[in-house]
Amino acid sequence: MKRILSAPDIDFAGIRTELGVDEEYGDDALAEARAAVDRFAGTREDHTHLPFVTIDPPSSKDLDQAVRITADGDGFVVDYAIADVAALVVPEGALDQESRRRGATVYFPDGSVPLHPRELSEGAGSLLPEQVRPCVLWTIGVAGDGSVTDVLVRRSRIRSVARLDYAGVTADAVAGRLHPSIAALPAFGELRHEVALNRGAVELDLPDQTVTRTARGWRLDLEPHTPADMWNSQVSLLAGSCAGTIMADAGVGLLRTLPPADDDAVEGLRATARALGVPWPAGFSVGRFLAGLPGDEPSTLALQSAAGGLMRGANYLALDGTGTAAGIDDDSKRHAAIGGLYAHVTAPLRRLGDRFATEACLAVTAGTPIPDWVLRALPTLPKILRSADSLGATADRASIDLAEAVILRDRIGERFEAVVMAAATERRPAQVFIADPPVVARCAGDLRPGDRIGVELMKADEVSRSVEFRPVA
Repeated sequence: MKRILSAPDIDFAGIRTELGVDEEYGDDALAEARAAVDRFAGTREDHTHLPFVTIDPPSSKDLDQAVRITADGDGFVVDYAIADVAALVVPEGALDQESRRRGATVYFPDGSVPLHPRELSEGAGSLLPEQVRPCVLWTIGVAGDGSVTDVLVRRSRIRSVARLDYAGVTADAVAGRLHPSIAALPAFGELRHEVALNRGAVELDLPDQTVTRTARGWRLDLEPHTPADMWNSQVSLLAGSCAGTIMADAGVGLLRTLPPADDDAVEGLRATARALGVPWPAGFSVGRFLAGLPGDEPSTLALQSAAGGLMRGANYLALDGTGTAAGIDDDSKRHAAIGGLYAHVTAPLRRLGDRFATEACLAVTAGTPIPDWVLRALPTLPKILRSADSLGATADRASIDLAEAVILRDRIGERFEAVVMAAATERRPAQVFIADPPVVARCAGDLRPGDRIGVELMKADEVSRSVEFRPVA
């Protein structure tokens, strides 16, 4: 019988204090957020007659995206509405400056600390159902072979008619009752996923380790990605790829980049596969090999974890339109895991850079000058966004580490079943995954990735937020 281990209370406030994360935006920024009005209200196209829907986690209130997909012969037309944050934030005003100080929304198990005050991020700017909201509307034609045929970007207003979540969309797809606005989503998602694999994209499918509040207290959970996660991510990736191409061609904007994995890293993954006895079919790229792994095998967990080492070096590249970026080779502009050009434009309520990249795309496609406030900001954004990414990752890992230590603190000396995720290196011990409760932790010993072993809990310290095991026979 599976035993659920939980803790009645875990205080994450200390992590927020340690990281300097709070909701003190300042009086001027708050006043701007509360008084936000659409600066482009008089020039928008009206698409409130189109039935858009949102797909987000059930608890989300900062809804950046609404979608509608229709079949078009053997292809598709994707209408993708993105919250128009730039229309609600005064350029270089107090709220703009405060958002640049933060860089991104930071998430904790007991709630988020938003990039923008909640009055905007969960109110006037959020694409909540049955509310008319300003947006930037991407309309993208996709041919039957998955290629992009045309892209249109403009300011619009829409009304979402339904708020959906990933589990519900997946269940509706199985039952054949998808909302009409996304009846074509599964076919579109599978097509674009195949296109991505063909161009060398690498998609890791590790389940998310989460800390969840229940009636019995805090609990560690493992949340596998649903098919709807993948289908919906393909919509975002499509818009991001189009945005990256628009800005790279114009030489102005903000790209998300990732260098190609070096040969040694790829050979290391191949060696891990050989050691685990997992065949790597001839001619298969890294992405296609990983996509074909069975989800219920311990070797898959080890290989997906090892493949994370191929994703090092993610960065942002500002193209300022002055010729500074001229001569940069294509690989320096590309995102290797996506297999092409890419930019973040689909989550402006939660990520700072999306607002500026979107403004660049609007101007380029309309043939108008890039706003001066965008050009002045572009060179400063990569550093801000790198810092925000690091902070978000630290907050996430620290929260999970604390939860693991608190939930396991009374279990010292107990035995658990584990899967070895990574072997020891000169700098760190081996890592193991415990399924019940779902824990990723250090383990002593010379261990081989993919092996199933018994381990004993040796340490669970909430002060240092550390958990350690040792192998047992």
